[in-house]
Amino acid sequence: MDKTSTIIFIIAAFSLGGIIIMQRNNIPANLRRGLALAAIVFIAFAFFLIVYSLATMGS
Repeated sequence: MDKTSTIIFIIAAFSLGGIIIMQRNNIPANLRRGLALAAIVFIAFAFFLIVYSLATMGS
């Protein structure tokens, strides 16, 4: 598994979540729910990638 692309995805997912939280008042109401759900999915997958990479670190 390519570590560089994994790290970039993890940084991007957490950045998206942070930007959505910080700018929640400036996001239109019809986009807010979709962006929040997408960010939750991306962050959950980033956590999975972190745990997976820690579990397979020794092999």
